[in-house]
Amino acid sequence: MNEVTKNTKEPARKMKVESYDIARSDETLHLATDLAKFIKDNKLTTSVQGKEFVNVEGWQYAGSRLGIVPIVDHVINVSTESEIKYQAKVTLFDLRSGHTVGAGFAICSNKEQGKKFYQEFAIMSMAQTRAIGKAYRNILAWIIRAAGYEPTPAEEMEYHGNTPEVKAAPAPSAAPAPAAPTAMKAVPAEPVAPVAEPAPAVAYATAAQKEEIIRLLNHPVITRQEKTKMLLNINRLDEERAVQAIAKLKKAIEDRENGETAAA
Repeated sequence: MNEVTKNTKEPARKMKVESYDIARSDETLHLATDLAKFIKDNKLTTSVQGKEFVNVEGWQYAGSRLGIVPIVDHVINVSTESEIKYQAKVTLFDLRSGHTVGAGFAICSNKEQGKKFYQEFAIMSMAQTRAIGKAYRNILAWIIRAAGYEPTPAEEMEYHGNTPEVKAAPAPSAAPAPAAPTAMKAVPAEPVAPVAEPAPAVAYATAAQKEEIIRLLNHPVITRQEKTKMLLNINRLDEERAVQAIAKLKKAIEDRENGETAAA
């Protein structure tokens, strides 16, 4: 009896690399190139003082290509009566090795610049977002730098505000006045250069004037083009030009209404 043998040998398959290995420098350099393109194509940066900082989504993409995912360990409410404040901790878990490979702590407070009116859930959420970025930064900053960006998450830059306060240099001290001449002849005083008077502050249109202009612009006889043009420039009007604009609108409305009545 002939036995039917089954050929169990299968053709070799070339496995497609879906993720990179952080332990291999050649792969991580390829990741830097891939990361630079991904960040640029999806506009995942924030410009601060002429430098580009990667948003947390870009850091998460880099981590995901390495098989490293963030896990929120805890979010603690450390608020006081006068401040909403949360602290978050995030650990990074390597799916390949099954081990924790990094961690990051962060806080967020409504006392920070631009966050005075943030609701509590937004403060808590930002603390988690910052902790994710911080955790990735601790192990992947060099990859972000290799991709051509600053190695600090954009959300972390909010701790410092986006523009540092520039202090004016102290004015040089005035030179001591020369001693009075001992000669009997009077020394003519040098002419004093006239001091330029400061330019008067521009008196911009008042809120009442702007409301009146907007009310007139909503009249049916005013065209969309006229309305758009006026609204684009309304914040540049001073009080005098606002008066002229109101008068011009009223006349245009009156003339057009009379013209329609006569035509009817």
